[in-house]
Amino acid sequence: MGTAKNLAFWAVLLLLIVALFNLFSGSGNTLQSQTRPYSQFVTEVGDGFVKSVTLDGEKVLYRGSDGKDYVTIKPSDAEVTNLLLDKSIPVSAKSQEESGFQAFIISLLPILLLIGVWIYFMNRMQGGGKGGAMGFGKSRAKLLTEKQGRVTFDDVAGIDEAKEELEEIVEFLRNPQKFSRLGGKIPKGALLVGPPGTGKTLLARAIAGEAGVPFFTISGSDFVEMFVGVGASRVRDMFEQAKKNAPCIVFIDEIDAVGRHRGAGYGGGNDEREQTLNQLLVEMDGFEANEGVIIVAATNRRDVLDPALLRPGRFDRQVTVPNPDIKGREKILGVHARKTPLGPDVDLRIIARGTPGFSGADLANLVNEAALMAARVGRRFVTMIDFESAKDKIMMGAERRSMVMTPAQKEMTAYHEAGHAVVGMALPKCDPVYKATIIPRGQALGMVMSLPEMDQLNYFKDELEQKIAMTMAGKAAEIIKYGEGTVSNGPSGDIMQASNLARAMVMRWGMSDLVGNIDYQEAAEAFRGGGAGGFSISANTKELIEQEVKRIIDEGYQRAYGLLSERHDEWERLAQGLLEYETLTGAEIERVMKGEPPSSTSGEDDNSSSGNAPSVAAIPKTKPRNKPENGGMEPEPSS
Repeated sequence: MGTAKNLAFWAVLLLLIVALFNLFSGSGNTLQSQTRPYSQFVTEVGDGFVKSVTLDGEKVLYRGSDGKDYVTIKPSDAEVTNLLLDKSIPVSAKSQEESGFQAFIISLLPILLLIGVWIYFMNRMQGGGKGGAMGFGKSRAKLLTEKQGRVTFDDVAGIDEAKEELEEIVEFLRNPQKFSRLGGKIPKGALLVGPPGTGKTLLARAIAGEAGVPFFTISGSDFVEMFVGVGASRVRDMFEQAKKNAPCIVFIDEIDAVGRHRGAGYGGGNDEREQTLNQLLVEMDGFEANEGVIIVAATNRRDVLDPALLRPGRFDRQVTVPNPDIKGREKILGVHARKTPLGPDVDLRIIARGTPGFSGADLANLVNEAALMAARVGRRFVTMIDFESAKDKIMMGAERRSMVMTPAQKEMTAYHEAGHAVVGMALPKCDPVYKATIIPRGQALGMVMSLPEMDQLNYFKDELEQKIAMTMAGKAAEIIKYGEGTVSNGPSGDIMQASNLARAMVMRWGMSDLVGNIDYQEAAEAFRGGGAGGFSISANTKELIEQEVKRIIDEGYQRAYGLLSERHDEWERLAQGLLEYETLTGAEIERVMKGEPPSSTSGEDDNSSSGNAPSVAAIPKTKPRNKPENGGMEPEPSS
């Protein structure tokens, strides 16, 4: 209906423009005529220059002997007709009634255009369209149909516990009598909480695909506008649409954009966002029940949500969607590799074991990058080499072989990275060294990757101290080789990692006997963020914390310095090996350190200890992209 009205409006507007054009084009001859003074016209009549005349009110249009048209305006008391008849010049006249009508129509056209525009905007204000200039209060929720692709629980893998929680909601929608006969009520809402890329949106689409009910999707930011009250109006309109299509599911992605804690921060908060949240709270659990409307929301910032939003009756279930474990990663890789032809040497379990901490989105990107690399070299299927290359690209960045490095810079990088590798292999609690390279990747001039053998859930004090020692080994190597006066800024990323890790040990994890078992991290974050919560830290406590952080880092540095001094020959051999081969895997590093040449085959070296992202042993020259690991423990002992 709205489309027909819009078409009619534009059709009328087009007709008016055409009519206006015709009116003006009809008088085109007049506009194109040359204007002459009336005295010159009288002279030309006497000289016989005028051949024919047309009288149009006060206008006198005449054609000269040169074939051109001229126009003049006669005075009100002039007798032009008798003058022309005396000279036997043909005279014609235009009807003044017709000219008056055309002038009336021309004067009426602007008014008609204004009326048309006014009708158009009134139609938009009354709901003629959601996206118009006046459709502020209309919901922007989109009804997802099977045209966008039906997703089922078969397309979701690696998060079995979360699927089980949501499968019950599907069963509620399919067969509500099964639960209502025992007094059970359908859940009003489910909140999906987890790190980015774990499949929260995919899970919500799978619920709609399995239940076969209408599925509305909207982002939390779609409620927030610069005009106060618009967000609340959109919430009301969204629930009205949902009630008309009940039973249905409404999915709100990134709900933290509108559901943040009310009154937080300076100034009390944002009025528009808080009004929108208040309306959402009322619609989810107010006096009027929304039977058959289930709200599914997703966020990776549960800590900032308002407590009223999280209580039972609104979000009855809070489903955690974590990063998958090794079994989950293998299943996810199987889902994403369905349409990818795999070579006979590809073992998804080995790839899954080598990618701890990867989210579902990371694994999808891994499969895609491997397929692109295979296509780039013209292979008919994806091999294990392609997966290894794709994993290196994702974890370390793309190779920058075109970057120009002087021999001195290359040598310093080799000794720096060899220091990390030697110390990492000497300390038993450090993760196995996966690969060392002095080829620039991303922002790093070189890198040593150390990856866990299995998913890590906990970190221990002695393990973290050894990781700090491996982190500081790069600076220790530069000082041993070149002396105190020539140390470079290369260890800046190492120092940053070691500082973050040591501060977490002291301020959050209670691993300092001097500071004690007190969480000072929350107070520090509240102070930096300008929040009113938390508590202040005294000057003495700050000094004590910094002393402990410095002690832990200094001990790690001295430990690395001592190990490199003891294993000087192995370190020298590895540095020279890196200068010669540029990239070495874990087993190749061991052989080079023993003075043996690296083997030409290294397929068995890396598959047993591959991982998602460098742990603290992966030390780039500059700060790399962090990847969450081990459930998001922070700060991450990984780069």
